[in-house]
Amino acid sequence: MGDNEGLNTGWMIGKPMQRSHSLSSRRGCALLCAAISVFLTNCGQPDAVRATGAPAMDVQVAQVTTQDVPVAKEWIGTLDGRVNAEIRGQISGYLMRQAYQEGGFVHRGDLLFEIDPRSFQAALNEARGRLAEVESGVQQAVANLAQSKARLGKAELDVKRYTPLVATKAISQEEMDNAVQSQLEAQAAVESSQAAIETAKAAVAAAKASVYDAEVKLGFTKVLSPVDGIAGLAMIQVGDLVSPSGMALTTVSTVDPIKAYFSVSEQEYLAQERAGGPSRWAKELELVLADGSLYPHRGTFFMVDRQVDVGTGTVRVAALFPNPGNVLRPGQYARVRATAGMHRDATLVPERAVSELQGTYQLAVVGEDNKVAIRPVRLGQRLGNLWVVEEGVRPGERVIVEGLQKVRSGATVNPKPAAPAAGAR
Repeated sequence: MGDNEGLNTGWMIGKPMQRSHSLSSRRGCALLCAAISVFLTNCGQPDAVRATGAPAMDVQVAQVTTQDVPVAKEWIGTLDGRVNAEIRGQISGYLMRQAYQEGGFVHRGDLLFEIDPRSFQAALNEARGRLAEVESGVQQAVANLAQSKARLGKAELDVKRYTPLVATKAISQEEMDNAVQSQLEAQAAVESSQAAIETAKAAVAAAKASVYDAEVKLGFTKVLSPVDGIAGLAMIQVGDLVSPSGMALTTVSTVDPIKAYFSVSEQEYLAQERAGGPSRWAKELELVLADGSLYPHRGTFFMVDRQVDVGTGTVRVAALFPNPGNVLRPGQYARVRATAGMHRDATLVPERAVSELQGTYQLAVVGEDNKVAIRPVRLGQRLGNLWVVEEGVRPGERVIVEGLQKVRSGATVNPKPAAPAAGAR
């Protein structure tokens, strides 16, 4: 009984153990087949796919090149009118009319404002009446002088006639004395009339000055533009009181050509003076506008200020730019650029290869193994659609220009040549 039970127990135990060994064998075969399948699949794919399990990303790359480029100096500039004429009232009166279009172009002599002229016209009429009065006084003084001269002539004849007669006692000494007295009185009358004429002439001159003053003041009721240029906003309205001590009525700016003011350091100024003066490097200046566009007209050097700003250590320089159509206006900001030399074999990369991160610039460089390295770089000047790189890459290296946002440092990519960049300006 005991032996049979042992045999039964052994059979019962041996059966499951044999079944478990068969299941393990089948699982091992399945894993082996799967491994062989993966190996066979990976044999025909690139290393990047075998390493990551995904195809390498396609990117477009451009080669870092070298080129001789002009060295440009650039300064922040402010535009201003060559002439900025503040228009002020020269007399006191009420504004009757505004005769110009604000912001429009006006010519020299064009009417801008008109002040009530009635009181000034009355003053002119009064001054003219006074002039006529004193001119008639001159005429009266001239007539009096003629009469005095006539009496003097008669008195002189009497004296001549009486002189021999008094010697022969033909006339009395009293008659002779009366004739001499009449001559003296006539002479005094002539001198008095001559003085009256001079006084009348002086009065005429004063009256003419009053007339001229009244005419000038009447003329000031018409406020004219002293220059050709752009007229600004009117600072007063019709009906306001205008006075010489009051605010400016408007401003007219001559803007063709227009001035561009910019400041250079004292060191730059001294260097340029030693090299022949600012006019040497400022013969042809470029203007980069606020929207980044290059102004189509080149400017020329105009002047250097008389002093260095002790607070900033800079000296102010002005250039003139043609402004046909009055596109540029006073107060605009722009960058003034001048060519100061030549940078030999400068390292250039396409503009679209450069990315900015928190004030620093980076390039994605593709190595010989097609792996990406993100490098910080120091940029120089911009030349059209190219950047000069001062530090960070070497000529001949490849940089990513398309797909830059999707790559990471250390990633493997599939580089393809990018279309050639357009030539620099």
